Amino acid sequence: MAEQIVMPKFGMSMEEGTVVEWLKRKDDPVKKGEPIVTISSDKITNEVEAPAEGYLVKVMAKEDEVVKVGKPVGYIGEKGEAVESTAFEEDVSDKGNNTSPQPTASTTVKAPPSVPAVKKSIKISPAAKKLAKAKGIPMENVTGTGPNGRITKQDIEKQAKRAPGENEKEKTTNNNLSVKEERTAQPVKGMRKVIAERMHNSLQQSAQLTIMKKADVTKLLHLQKQVRGELKERGMESKLTLTAFIAKAVTEALKDHPFINSSFENDTITFYSSIHLGIATSLDDGLVVPVLKDADKKSVGNLNQCIQLLSSKARQGELTADEMTGSTFTITNLGAAGVEFFTPILNPSEAGILGVGMSQEAAVFENGTAVPRQHLPLSLTFDHRVVDGEPASRFLNNIASLLEKPYQLLL
Repeated sequence: MAEQIVMPKFGMSMEEGTVVEWLKRKDDPVKKGEPIVTISSDKITNEVEAPAEGYLVKVMAKEDEVVKVGKPVGYIGEKGEAVESTAFEEDVSDKGNNTSPQPTASTTVKAPPSVPAVKKSIKISPAAKKLAKAKGIPMENVTGTGPNGRITKQDIEKQAKRAPGENEKEKTTNNNLSVKEERTAQPVKGMRKVIAERMHNSLQQSAQLTIMKKADVTKLLHLQKQVRGELKERGMESKLTLTAFIAKAVTEALKDHPFINSSFENDTITFYSSIHLGIATSLDDGLVVPVLKDADKKSVGNLNQCIQLLSSKARQGELTADEMTGSTFTITNLGAAGVEFFTPILNPSEAGILGVGMSQEAAVFENGTAVPRQHLPLSLTFDHRVVDGEPASRFLNNIASLLEKPYQLLL
C-alpha cells in the first residue's frame, strides 16, 4: 500500500507550507530517508525525507503550491501502483499552473531564488548556481553531469569556456552604431520574494522613522584587542566580535527603555519582559534573522558564542524554526560592506531595529591637539506609532554611551 508524504509541521504556529522543489520526479526510485521534496514555512526551509522505499508514484502538489499541514503532497509505493484521489487529493501533476482549491496564498520562506532562466525541473549545486549567476549563464543550455543529472560547478565552467560572452548581455553595433541589448526577465520567487513582500508590508503597515548618531568606540576597540590577546595567552582561541559588544549594549539599553522592546499589531502595543535579539545574517541569495533568546541574561562572552553559532547555522541552512522566531528587537550590521549610515527597515512587527555601519577614523581636538578617534555609525529605525522621537533619541544615546564606556558592559 502506498505511503503518504505529508506536509510537515516545522513550528508550533505553522498551519501551511509551500512546496519549493521536488527533488524526485514521478516514477523515480526513492530510498527511505532520502531527501525527496523541499518544503518552506514563513520562517524556514527544510528538505523532507522519504518515509519509505519505493517509487514516487503520485505527486499531489506542484512546486510553489501551498498545502495545509498534515495533508499529503505525494505518495511512495510500488512501481506502477495506482493511488486513488480523494476530494482534496486531486492529482495536479499533469495540470497547468492551477493550484489546489483548498490552500490560500501566504508569505513563505522558500529556497533561494534561481539563477536567470532556470527551469523548475533543473537541479544544480549551490556552488554551480552561484557561478552561473555571476557569469549570467542560463541553465537550459547546460547539461548536468552530476548525480541524477545535477549541474555541477565544472559544468558551468565548461559552458563558459565553450561560449564566451554568449550568456552575458550582448551588444552588437552595426555600421550606423546602433546598439541591440538582450534582456532577461527573472520571476521573483523563493527567498527573494519573501523578503520583498515582508519589507514592502513593513513599510506599508507602520510609521517608520530613522535617527542617526556616531559613537566613539576607540576605547571599545582597544578593550576588544586586549581581551583577545589575553585569551590567546591562555590558549583560548576566541574571535570576540564587535557585534557581541553591540548586542550587550542594546540589551542593557532596552532594560532602561522597555518601550522599545515591544511590537505593534492589531492596534495593540505589546511589551515584552524578555529580550530576544534578532541578528540579521546575510546569505548569498538573501537574508535571514536568527534569534538570540534571552539575550539580556547573557554576558558578552556568551553573546559572542551564541551569535557565532547562529550565524554559522544560518549560512549552512541548519536553523530550526524556533531559532528564527520570537525576536523582540533586531540588529543589522553593514559595516563589513563598507556602509556608514543607512535606514534599516523594521522586522515586522517589532518597534525598533538598530543598523550598524563601518567604523571611521577621524581627528578630534582635545585641549587644542588633534587626536585620532574611531567613530561607529548607528542608525535606529523605530515605529512612531509606539514611540516618539525624543524617547527614541534617549534610547540611541544610551547605546552610544555604553559603547563609549565599554567597561560598563563587563559589569
